[in-house]
Amino acid sequence: MKYILSLDQGTTSSRAIVFDKQGKILGKAQQEFPQIYPHPGWVEHDPHDIYGSQVGVIVEALIRANVSAADIAAIGITNQRETTFVWDKNTGKPVYNAIVWQCRRTAEYCEQLKAQGLSEKIYDKTGLVLDAYFSATKIKWILDNVDGARERAEKGELLFGTVDTYLMWQLSRGKIFATDYTNASRTMLFNIHTLEWDGDLLELFGIPECMLPEVHASGYNYGVTDETFIGREIPICSVVGDQQAALFGHLCVNEGDVKNTYGTGCFLLMNTGSKAVKSTNGLVTTLGACGNNVKPPYVLEGSVFIGGAINQWLRDEMRMIKSAAETENYAVKVTDTNGVYIVPSFTGLGAPYWDAEVRGTITGITRGTKKEHFIRAALEAIDYQVYDLVSSMQRDANVKIKSLNVDGGASMNNFLMQFQADILNATVIRPKVTETTALGACYLAGLEAGYWKDVDDIRANIKTEREFKPNMDDVHRQELLEGWAKAVRQTRAR
Repeated sequence: MKYILSLDQGTTSSRAIVFDKQGKILGKAQQEFPQIYPHPGWVEHDPHDIYGSQVGVIVEALIRANVSAADIAAIGITNQRETTFVWDKNTGKPVYNAIVWQCRRTAEYCEQLKAQGLSEKIYDKTGLVLDAYFSATKIKWILDNVDGARERAEKGELLFGTVDTYLMWQLSRGKIFATDYTNASRTMLFNIHTLEWDGDLLELFGIPECMLPEVHASGYNYGVTDETFIGREIPICSVVGDQQAALFGHLCVNEGDVKNTYGTGCFLLMNTGSKAVKSTNGLVTTLGACGNNVKPPYVLEGSVFIGGAINQWLRDEMRMIKSAAETENYAVKVTDTNGVYIVPSFTGLGAPYWDAEVRGTITGITRGTKKEHFIRAALEAIDYQVYDLVSSMQRDANVKIKSLNVDGGASMNNFLMQFQADILNATVIRPKVTETTALGACYLAGLEAGYWKDVDDIRANIKTEREFKPNMDDVHRQELLEGWAKAVRQTRAR
């Protein structure tokens, strides 16, 4: 068995990547799938699109790598987190579309719970801010709004899972019903201190425990895929939420290690070791990836809802570009944004603001504003949001972040990375392999399968492609940051 197959199921596409022992990509395939917006602020996925696209890219990746199923030692799965699936235990048929992590339909209900003074109780158990971002209120919405769903759930006829659980259930023909600590910790139903589903929270949200999957370490032998998929049974040896996978992919296994992923959203994570750091600056505390029979580390996290997705918006809705790669060329054609700021709060603001009601704002437009200014402002908006996360994390952890490990599709944009280094006044480190999310799932699966002996056996694989050093004077940086802060204030003005 020569290779590890990583399945990377993301918010806008499904990917499969074949890695060798040096962490080199031998073959990969990617397929986008539709985003569904039934109402303003609502976001859904068709579960059949998720499953179909993921199965489709498996075969293509193997062909591109010129390997067969017989060459695969193990499968690792990493996935968009919080997105909520409810399906029939007997038929596998979803009772409703998957409700995506970005969806804000339960924001009003969350405000009601806050008014009841439940925020602190939920945070103390889960480490999470009481927000529509997480799975619990999405499950409740499905049970309350789909005819007969609650009755069927209470009879044990319905199952809940995040993407990983749904995929494993389908790939195993219903034999695997499980998740890992990282995904469970994002549901707002899992106690991150006792490492168990929390009875008080299940009662609060009215969710029957029989709906919930078993929970294991990220690196764990979950079972095998059904042989009908690619001709043989293959063990699934890791499951991990995408952001914790990226943290592990950078080998941020020591306390204080930090990374940021530039995907659909932006996700800044710091490994805090055995200590669950309580945030007073709008961040969440969650669980990190670990191998079997090891207690997972705690992680401090800040999440931005709209990161690289702003490029899709420029492409699909605004029709300003034909591909995300074009944004860099447009951005460097002008020396600045000519005073334009874009606050891309299309589905509300995430950390550190957690403001569900606001929507996107553009400020500073003049008669001289050009397309290039607009596109540059969109890219800079990603970096400003990451700056807000870094500032919050530095205050919570009482450390100065001097360097930032980066990954994700948008991290390939050199303008974006240089401006990030400038606005943070910190070095930005981009690895040679930027598929760090899939790589993290690969490493965890390989360690569980005995493909690698230990983390030190992997460390030689980590290579830096480029470092971006800050090159902006303090006065100019402060002027830009004050402009951003003003734009956010204007966005949040009631």
